[in-house]
Amino acid sequence: MYIIEKAPAKINLTLDVLYKRPDQFHQVEMVMTTVDLADRIEFFLLEKDKIKVSSENRFVPNDERNLAYRAAKLLKERYKVKQGVRIKIDKQIPVAAGLAGGSSDAAATLRGLNRLWGLNLTLDQLAVLGSEVGSDVSFCVYNSTALAKGRGEDITELPAPPHCWVILAKPVQGVSTQSVYQSLQLQDLDHPDTEGMIRAIKQSDYQGVCSRLKNVLETVTLPKNPEVEQIKHQMKRSGADAVLMSGSGPTVFGLVQQESRADRIYNSLRGFCEEVYVVRLLGSQQRLD
Repeated sequence: MYIIEKAPAKINLTLDVLYKRPDQFHQVEMVMTTVDLADRIEFFLLEKDKIKVSSENRFVPNDERNLAYRAAKLLKERYKVKQGVRIKIDKQIPVAAGLAGGSSDAAATLRGLNRLWGLNLTLDQLAVLGSEVGSDVSFCVYNSTALAKGRGEDITELPAPPHCWVILAKPVQGVSTQSVYQSLQLQDLDHPDTEGMIRAIKQSDYQGVCSRLKNVLETVTLPKNPEVEQIKHQMKRSGADAVLMSGSGPTVFGLVQQESRADRIYNSLRGFCEEVYVVRLLGSQQRLD
């Protein structure tokens, strides 16, 4: 018996950091949504009481460092499951890109094993478990559009934003999320209009969404990574309606409503970086049966 789950990438429409908490995590407020760039994950039931993870991507660990492995182990131990599983990850989302690829894999693992092992848990229950695996996992469990608060585990679902095309471009140089947060100057931040973004989404106001894109982590990542700033400038110059860095970076995304303009921006970026994608915005639950 086996099951397939789709693990889509996320982008941040807003990312705000409010303060540093006593537990040393940062209090965040983010509006996030999903795009049609996804890993495909297959789950094979094993009679032996083992967890096996495999991926052909050399940057994806096949052991306890893998978030999908950690999610499977947590679910197995918490609900005393005596069956095993082999998890095969077909990696399409760039690694260490600010697109929550590992978190989405972990969330898809929770959803997939919930079905495979017949646990009958709700998405809310899975999201609580996901918060123990990683900050973005709770959001990824719902696989939709949401406001995320706290460390990212306090989720309020939102309607899907207006349909549009999304151009993603990931520079070669990676970014350390931990170092970005450590370098953030909280007292100097120009905060996003989070409530305005939520209102624009609820009103299906595309221009309103575009005008409110904002990510405070750009204040750290852009000065240290000129290539990210260069990609942003190139996207704007090529006709993107709005451009923003996702997460702590380095991936930049641009929004357009016309496919022809998305293709033009895609072609203009090919000289800047190798990893460029044109995808549709999803924003609502997607499952692969």
